[in-house]
Amino acid sequence: MNSEARGQLLELAWQSIRHAVEQASPLPLRSEDCPATLREDGACFVTLRRGGELRGCIGSLQAHRPLCQDVVHNAYAAALEDPRFMPLRAEELDGLELHISLLGPSEPLEVANEAALLKALRPGVDGLILEDGPHRATFLPSVWEQLPEPVQFLQQLKRKAGLPPNHWSDTLRFARYQCESIE
Repeated sequence: MNSEARGQLLELAWQSIRHAVEQASPLPLRSEDCPATLREDGACFVTLRRGGELRGCIGSLQAHRPLCQDVVHNAYAAALEDPRFMPLRAEELDGLELHISLLGPSEPLEVANEAALLKALRPGVDGLILEDGPHRATFLPSVWEQLPEPVQFLQQLKRKAGLPPNHWSDTLRFARYQCESIE
């Protein structure tokens, strides 16, 4: 994505966050009002940090709507609807850091056991999706910065999905993806 489109996405996300905090509603946006490059279906995560600490992170794992709409929706949700945090307040906007991760397509990982999965992972490169029945979670590639060891990365992802860190079953499914980062 070129620098102009990246800047447009950041501006849309900021507009969405400000509107969310001021109006407690999503920013109204028609896809046809967005540049053509941002009207193509895309998937993203919007991550908010304050003082270096996570303040909200919501996203889409699969492209199912125009990218401009996905960014606006996920920015709103990261600000007001992340269940781990209270809704963002106006006084928190100053010093808020915004990061958009544009997700590429996911690729299933066919692995027979945990050792094979750990060997297949590319630290710092891969985001990982875990699914086992009703349990589902993902870590963006940026999580490798906090959890650089594949064993820790996987154990924490299992915990995030509501599974024990040593869980393994024949129904576990994994997929990896890569991201383009916009800050």
